Amino acid sequence: MKSAYSYPLPPLEQYREHLTHTPLMKVLAVDDEYLALKLLEEFIAQVPELQPAGFVKSPMEALEILQEQNIDLLFLDIQMPTLSGNNLLKSLPHPPLTIFTTAYANYAAEAFDLDAVDYLLKPFSFERFLKAVNKAKEMHRRRQQGPPPVLLANKSSGKDFLAVKVDGTLKKIYFKDILFVEGLKEYVRIHCDHGRYVVLNRMKSLVEVLPSNSFMRVHKSYIIACDRVRGIDGNMLEIGEHRIPVSRGKREEVVKRIFYSKE
Repeated sequence: MKSAYSYPLPPLEQYREHLTHTPLMKVLAVDDEYLALKLLEEFIAQVPELQPAGFVKSPMEALEILQEQNIDLLFLDIQMPTLSGNNLLKSLPHPPLTIFTTAYANYAAEAFDLDAVDYLLKPFSFERFLKAVNKAKEMHRRRQQGPPPVLLANKSSGKDFLAVKVDGTLKKIYFKDILFVEGLKEYVRIHCDHGRYVVLNRMKSLVEVLPSNSFMRVHKSYIIACDRVRGIDGNMLEIGEHRIPVSRGKREEVVKRIFYSKE
């Protein structure tokens, strides 16, 4: 009887145009199902930039490898004995790029909350696998290069805008148009009146360039434009149709600054 995981391995030439060049990535695959792990092993062998560090069935064995080696990309099943893939990832202080592989669609939202690169629903084809790998390779390439100087404005420049690179295009984002900024690990998402822009940089860089008299960091993942706040309900700020969380320790400072400050 044919297994759900017994895909015929495609010739590499068929997908060579979809492969992207990137530095070598050390890869670990974790799945308690032998056939699923074997399929990953065969698929990974087809991608020259992927350097296998191990194919393991035990989450605890995976943790040992992750502690001993610098893993760049993790293929991770979710439902496993002893420790789920989600909880394994949560336990890592500096998790690698992660692609979840699972037979269950209902874990997708939590997976992306954990900043997963992609979510492969079993059984998946080599083409779908390659699409996820290419996303991971591009993220790895950017990490290797380090954050580019995409935020060109600064507080002392006298400019009233940020100059940022978005998808290779240099754009002006005026301070007056910004609603709030959302941190996404290596990226930030700048929400504006006319749309939103994803930029490769960290929150710390935004704090340094946005004028402190107009913007405030209210949470580790959020910077808000003070004059755009309509109200506060508990620990949630209302900005347009958005609800922005406020760190518990910052709530009093935020309320004073936004609702009672004379500035």
